[in-house]
Amino acid sequence: MSNKMKTHRGSAKRFKRTASGKLRRYKAYKSHITGKKSPKRIRNLRKSTLVSPSDQKRINHMIP
Repeated sequence: MSNKMKTHRGSAKRFKRTASGKLRRYKAYKSHITGKKSPKRIRNLRKSTLVSPSDQKRINHMIP
């Protein structure tokens, strides 16, 4: 019996791997209560960003 690692499905839906192997994530705080946030702030929340190196170590275990 082989011990294959299972992918954490919640993480797999939230993070995508870039061509160089880094992890890409989308920003939080965009889904609701946007009336009090400036249009510039909401626009910047649309962009994706990279996962910080300290978090990347943990997420790598969840997405083999």
